[in-house]
Amino acid sequence: MVEYMRSNITLMKWMIAEGYADARTLKRRINAMEDWIANGTLLKADANAQYAAVIEIDLAEVTEPILACPNDPDDVKILSEVAGAKIDEVFIGSCMTNIGHFRAAAKVLEGKSDIPTRLWIAPPTKMDALILTEEGYYATLGKSGARMEMPGCSLCMGNQAQIRKGSTAISTSTRNFPNRLGIDTQVYLSSAELAAMCALAGRIVTVEEYMEQIKLVNAKSAEVYRYMNFDQIPAFVEQAATVEM
Repeated sequence: MVEYMRSNITLMKWMIAEGYADARTLKRRINAMEDWIANGTLLKADANAQYAAVIEIDLAEVTEPILACPNDPDDVKILSEVAGAKIDEVFIGSCMTNIGHFRAAAKVLEGKSDIPTRLWIAPPTKMDALILTEEGYYATLGKSGARMEMPGCSLCMGNQAQIRKGSTAISTSTRNFPNRLGIDTQVYLSSAELAAMCALAGRIVTVEEYMEQIKLVNAKSAEVYRYMNFDQIPAFVEQAATVEM
């Protein structure tokens, strides 16, 4: 938690230096975070707290990816149950993604081009886009034939673009309700890694294909999934240092 907050303090100071509004609100948040780091305590349940239900999930029993199926985020199936379904379009983006998901997708797509699907890439923030560009991942994704969307919601809310009418897609977004990503569309929800593999295949890949391709990502996991700690990125630290509190 402290690691996350220190990163965000630097980010918010950078935002003030860049002219983001409202500076007063950002400074109040910075002060509150700094106070918590110095004096904070973790929240905990009351000793007599009662719960409506307790759900325990043994992750050792999850041996293959899980997808939400068209068009209901509660209709979940394991990969082996839906493998082979034709995919027309793929969207990797939304607030559910972080920078590691785009690095992972780029590792899957590295060296590939002329993919059979229409692939949309939309990082959630321009900060993600900036770092992905500096690290060369944007170039890899672009060379694969992906449409590089403006950072933001994009297809997740259908407010910047939509997939083709009647098409079937895989998305990393939060919901797949009818007509959310496009008119009369069928939308699966999956991880960015699986979505990238399906973009290459033009269909939902098999468990065996997934396990083989995920090795490329796992081999570089320390590089791929590292946090974007703004307090360790010189460009952000230097700008943040110019802000007077």
